[in-house]
Amino acid sequence: MARGERRRRAVPAEGVRTAERAARGGPGRRDGRGGGPRSTAGGVALAVVVLSLALGMSGRWVLAWYRARRAVTLHSAPPVLPADSSSPAVAPDLFWGTYRPHVYFGMKTRSPKPLLTGLMWAQQGTTPGTPKLRHTCEQGDGVGPYGWEFHDGLSFGRQHIQDGALRLTTEFVKRPGGQHGGDWSWRVTVEPQASGTSALPLVSLFFYVVTDGKEVLLPEVGAKGQLKFISGHTSELGDFRFTLLPPTSPGDTAPKYGSYNVFWTSNPGLPLLTEMVKSRLNSWFQHRPPGASPERYLGLPGSLKWEDRGPSGQGQGQFLIQQVTLKIPISIEFVFESGSAQAGGNQALPRLAGSLLTQALESHAEAFRERFEKTFQLKEKGLSSGEQVLGQAALSGLLGGIGYFYGQGLVLPDMGVEGSEQKVDPALFPPVPLFTAVPSRSFFPRGFLWDEGFHQLVVQRWDPSLTREALGHWLGLLNADGWIGREQILGDEARARVPPEFLVQRAVHANPPTLLLPVAHMLEVGDPDDLAFLRKALPRLHAWFSWLHQSQAGPLPLSYRWRGRDPALPTLLNPKTLPSGLDDYPRASHPSVTERHLDLRCWVALGARVLTRLAEHLGEAEVAAELGPLAASLEAAESLDELHWAPELGVFADFGNHTKAVQLKPRSPQGLVRVVGRPQPQLQYVDALGYVSLFPLLLRLLDPTSSRLGPLLDILADSRHLWSPFGLRSLAASSSFYGQRNSEHDPPYWRGAVWLNVNYLALGALHHYGHLEGPHQARAAKLHSELRANVVGNVWRQYQATGFLWEQYSDRDGRGMGCRPFHGWTSLVLLAMAEDY
Repeated sequence: MARGERRRRAVPAEGVRTAERAARGGPGRRDGRGGGPRSTAGGVALAVVVLSLALGMSGRWVLAWYRARRAVTLHSAPPVLPADSSSPAVAPDLFWGTYRPHVYFGMKTRSPKPLLTGLMWAQQGTTPGTPKLRHTCEQGDGVGPYGWEFHDGLSFGRQHIQDGALRLTTEFVKRPGGQHGGDWSWRVTVEPQASGTSALPLVSLFFYVVTDGKEVLLPEVGAKGQLKFISGHTSELGDFRFTLLPPTSPGDTAPKYGSYNVFWTSNPGLPLLTEMVKSRLNSWFQHRPPGASPERYLGLPGSLKWEDRGPSGQGQGQFLIQQVTLKIPISIEFVFESGSAQAGGNQALPRLAGSLLTQALESHAEAFRERFEKTFQLKEKGLSSGEQVLGQAALSGLLGGIGYFYGQGLVLPDMGVEGSEQKVDPALFPPVPLFTAVPSRSFFPRGFLWDEGFHQLVVQRWDPSLTREALGHWLGLLNADGWIGREQILGDEARARVPPEFLVQRAVHANPPTLLLPVAHMLEVGDPDDLAFLRKALPRLHAWFSWLHQSQAGPLPLSYRWRGRDPALPTLLNPKTLPSGLDDYPRASHPSVTERHLDLRCWVALGARVLTRLAEHLGEAEVAAELGPLAASLEAAESLDELHWAPELGVFADFGNHTKAVQLKPRSPQGLVRVVGRPQPQLQYVDALGYVSLFPLLLRLLDPTSSRLGPLLDILADSRHLWSPFGLRSLAASSSFYGQRNSEHDPPYWRGAVWLNVNYLALGALHHYGHLEGPHQARAAKLHSELRANVVGNVWRQYQATGFLWEQYSDRDGRGMGCRPFHGWTSLVLLAMAEDY
């Protein structure tokens, strides 16, 4: 899983050879369904080539300039979504949301310059010095488990967070109305983790509002620093008001004594909010409830006088935060009221607080439960109540991890010549929005291309309109060539979570086209709204597929090769292939242009099949006529056998310059270095039995009567190879690379661990072949049942033990590994439980 800050090295940009493109043939046009109008883009390209040839050295500069410009130019095909699709006028129900997945609790608008709100908290007096301030989800901060119990992706959510002795519950509900996205209310409850606690902790909660431009915030403060309300105005929200209601005990209406501090300054930049508050928690105050002993706490020594604020540059925005300190258990409500919603009727709407908020929250929770069972039917299928809770948490965590990002990414252009030494600087991509789920709130809180296709398989079953919205945004990222960057780092908050050396995306690097998986499901279901969306999306889907098909062309017709493999560095056991998504999965030991990658060929075959069927269904005869022959050629058993069947291995495999005689050995002072023994590398099939070997099965490219299906089922079911009690291993236990580090500081990643996304594909394939007549039907059905029990059972046991979904699972003892919570593609466990493939 090619992640930004994980075991990665900058890789030189690679091009694609003209000869390879010519050998491939197939979709090479750039018309309305490709890279732009033929008469314009094609003419410009021809002119640039002619000019380049005429000018010699300076011509190469012109060609480089042209490539660089295209890399950061948006595609000319009509957008799938209108420019104002995120506005409150077009999508009021989605305008506000929990679109800041990297914070424990916060909401913002779907805007380039959003209004943001958030929560921080700290337990006072437990350690000397500044208390631990909780705000952003961090992998190693000791908080957890945490996650959404319910989240409907639209208007309601309930989350539980364990933090040492504290248990927090954060809830929100939205109420539609007016022209600006309606009202919403929060409730934050803090209780002791253990019942019967004698010494109840003193806790500070921090509720804040941040603007990112010229918006107006006008706070009004009552006695003892308590904010009565914050009124404001923005062009998108009109007039609005925030109110922090007096705290109570949970389930009570009587106000509870609290100490208040307020702080107001210019916006320091969103990544700096936590540190700014930490640095300002430097004055001691006394919490003095009536009839109780006073306690000291660290508070914000703030003021609301304009002259006491920091420098406020034009458009810098404002940061306003209210600190409330009191003894737990506590419950506090924070209410946002839209002026247009309040003015929408003959009389003002009652504030969504107190008993009215309780009623709304419970009503939404009950509606969620009913809709969940109607959609996934887990109870009807006989799953236990605990497994149903797991399914609800998997879905809710994924929906609660949807974010809205806006910004410019850095792109390194494709210079067009394999191994080119030409030095170019990365350029800024145009500002773009992205509405997407994220793999992990704590570790990967941004968009990843190949993850998102799996995410949307789950989201789609729950709310197809959310999937259309997400796919429309991703297709809006196409550049002029049809490329989409595999990792989207948009905006200050996303950028702050990625080391600088990993910010640049390379315009020659692909990623598995998994967005076509939900597209295929749309086509299968045939919902009219989905089909109307797909009609608009087809030109961009076609352009994206055409770029993949051409740019990743292999050395032989109908072969493909991932560009962007690591060079054969002396510190790496096996050069990684990050664009494939399978990072350190063993490929040919010595990267070369001779390689043929099995998984990529299968992805291209799937793409050609899906887009051909889509074009035929929509009556787009020209696209169908273009892609149909390619799909047929790629699915032909003889072609697949010729390029990838390894008789000596008895399976499908990669091909390249390879030797198994490599190992890491200590060499002073370099540490572990790669040593290549005998036999020396030679062109051959790569002996690396694992997920890649299964791709013709995983993507259902084999005929049910295929003679190759039996051997794949054999290795899948063999515990010496891929089968484990917890799911299919990513790499066979019999492989020399199994469980091996890839460098001194690079532990194994796709070298044995169980991953849910590929296990889900395997379950779908076994279910598919188990329902088709053929010699392997009964065995495929039996393996499906057993694998489903193993995968679901282990995820459930680990969730019971830890409260988390995990990035991967050990094939040896089933324990969760990698980052957590990982509500990205691990949420596919829900579809496995529902047997929905």
